[in-house]
Amino acid sequence: MDIGNLKNMTNAALCTNGSMTFRLATVAVYMLGFFFIVFLCNFLHIILRRLSLPRIFSECIVGLFLSNLPMIRKHTKGEGIRNTIEYVVEVAMVLHMFVVGLEVDPNIFLEIHLPEAKVAYSAILTTFVMASFLTPFLDIPETASVPFNLCLSVIISGTASPLLTRLITDLKIGKSDIGRFVVSAGVHTDLVATLLICIGFIVFDPLDGFYYRNVRTIVSMVSIVAVEVVVAAKVTPLIMNWVNRENPEGKPMKCSHLVLAVAYVVMICSFSPLCVKYNKILSSFLAGVFMPRDGRIAKMMIIQVNYFFNAIFYPLFFFWAGTEAQFSQFQARKLQTWARIAFIFLIATVGKVIGAGLSGVMLGLHWQDSVATGLLLNIKGHFHVYLAIMATNMNYTSISTSLALVFATLLTVIYTPLVVSSIIKRARRHAPTQRMALQWLNPSSELRVLMCVRGTQHVGGAANLMVISRGPLDPGILVHLTDMVELTDRIAATLAHNQSMDAVTVTDPTVVEMREQITTGVNAYLDEDGEGITTHRMLALSTLGNMHQDVCILAEDLSISLIVLPFHKQQEPNGRLDLGHTGFRHVNRKILRHAPCSVGILVDRGLGARALSRAATSLYAAVIFIGGKDDREALAFAGRVACHPGVKLTVIRFLLEAAGDSVSSLVTMARANTAEHQEEMKVDDECFADFYDRHVAGGHVAYMEKYLSNSGQAFSTLRSLEAQYGLFIVGRGGRVNSLLTVGMNDWEECPELGPIGDILSASDFSSTASVLVIQQHSLKGELDGLQEEFSIM
Repeated sequence: MDIGNLKNMTNAALCTNGSMTFRLATVAVYMLGFFFIVFLCNFLHIILRRLSLPRIFSECIVGLFLSNLPMIRKHTKGEGIRNTIEYVVEVAMVLHMFVVGLEVDPNIFLEIHLPEAKVAYSAILTTFVMASFLTPFLDIPETASVPFNLCLSVIISGTASPLLTRLITDLKIGKSDIGRFVVSAGVHTDLVATLLICIGFIVFDPLDGFYYRNVRTIVSMVSIVAVEVVVAAKVTPLIMNWVNRENPEGKPMKCSHLVLAVAYVVMICSFSPLCVKYNKILSSFLAGVFMPRDGRIAKMMIIQVNYFFNAIFYPLFFFWAGTEAQFSQFQARKLQTWARIAFIFLIATVGKVIGAGLSGVMLGLHWQDSVATGLLLNIKGHFHVYLAIMATNMNYTSISTSLALVFATLLTVIYTPLVVSSIIKRARRHAPTQRMALQWLNPSSELRVLMCVRGTQHVGGAANLMVISRGPLDPGILVHLTDMVELTDRIAATLAHNQSMDAVTVTDPTVVEMREQITTGVNAYLDEDGEGITTHRMLALSTLGNMHQDVCILAEDLSISLIVLPFHKQQEPNGRLDLGHTGFRHVNRKILRHAPCSVGILVDRGLGARALSRAATSLYAAVIFIGGKDDREALAFAGRVACHPGVKLTVIRFLLEAAGDSVSSLVTMARANTAEHQEEMKVDDECFADFYDRHVAGGHVAYMEKYLSNSGQAFSTLRSLEAQYGLFIVGRGGRVNSLLTVGMNDWEECPELGPIGDILSASDFSSTASVLVIQQHSLKGELDGLQEEFSIM
């Protein structure tokens, strides 16, 4: 090889290395720029969050502003970078619509009889009709096009259900009745609108001026899409179930199985676009809708894709929108531009409000709830912004018009915090103004209890519970003994109305006899040891679906501090619990959610059969204290039990032992250092110290500590207490530190009892140990005076 060739080869290698270095440096610069966009979005979101503005505003402001800076536009003019960003956005939108479809259950079409479905469809219909008549006058497309205006009307009628769900959750009303109602209605609206767009793509060709497709093309496209849907609905469960069986929860996912599952999903989503050039985004949505959403693979896809969107894609999405739509071409000086923004926004808003308002009032909803529902169903999101930008890329609209559509889309989101604030304000007016809980009860005030019974079998347990919870004789306890009677057709036929139509008298012989027996039985108990106990008889007569409302109204009207409910299961002669009454189980659950005070559920396994004596110890009771508001409430109740001379009370405190350098110990220390946990531990310690000084220090109550490191040891300790006590008093939950109960929820048979109560009331536990599970009333919640599960509808 001569010297000349060697020099040429050396120069070529240096040029290649230099080119590669330049490309790597360019990629690094773009990556840094992208991370800078994400950083700015997070920083701006922290500022805007103080104004209750959703995250989409920070993403929009940062993306549109940065992409229109002259320096940025200079570097994004090239076709290469713009095409790359467009490809990334297109792939991300495919994933976005696939996950949107995967989170939707197509069986909701079987629920059209539900109020939220009727409100959703009414809102779609009115908005579509208004938009179809009015949008042609706005001259949105460059040339008049009826199919385009129909498509635009469908888009205006839709709802961005993922964004709506995220906003409802972030604004803390997701667990309320109106929050759940709006989210469900939003899913109906989004599904119907997107399916109409999918059908419209088959009939009209947006790539060719929205002209009608010929019959042959329509038939072939319908056939291929139908095959894709059938395969997604019937074949996919077989493959995904096999993958889920081979990769159970708790074990690492096999890489080959994950690749197989992802490749299969890609193949299904690509079937119709490859065969008949159906839209990739709409195809992925249809595939997601009809694929099974249960199992590990589906959950993993949803979690990972949503994380990718929130952390990476959404800021990049608006950056792409800004590169496609330049602010310099926005015709801000023309009145027609602002008129388009205003009228599009008004058409969408007024249509949704009229539809939701009329249907809501016809269904018996309050007009304010109906209007709020219509406003929230008007929210548009990323898919609508994407369609607005693509309309410009396909030369249907000008850049100025597309930006007007984008701004109108954002206007549907900006008022959301105001609507939610109005909902919370109205709910707060009906919320209780003080904590109705034992922990906050003034010692000089009598304890007011609503003691519920369903029959004579609960008389003994209710009476003995009154006696031991009486506390000091002065001020004593006021018990409203309430009969829970299911209103059946037979009983309804025997009701006699008094002079006041609101008051009725039950004349059914069976009910009358049962109530007399309950009264006689309770009086027999209290005649022996009823000093300091005042009883009033009450009746909750209602259907099982509405009985919780009657009980809660009674508790609120009577200023009750504690509702005591009988467990839905009863003890059989062999000592085991029967299957129970499912209807009353749901009543108990609803009362736990909506009660205006603390609630206790009594699992009676021998408490009612005990003969209590004040002269000698006749009942050994224990209170389990782990920590949290419910355990503090149980401790407050135990303080009253400790006053009875015939009860020997023991307080058993479970303490977390985190010693050593193991991974579990490090996790324990990390969780214990959170501000919320530190504050909760401080309140627990103060409450327990007060109880200790009042009862333990004087020797009236026994005290025991158990140092445990995990939930397994907690379970074993609870099992070791079997046959030692006749009554356990425990909190239902509400614990910040759940390390001693983590995993117990997985095998709970009765979640309404909480993890500890469920273990103590299990059929294989002691047949002579009764359990009282207490849930503290929560006034101070996430909404400053409202529980998260508030109800206003």
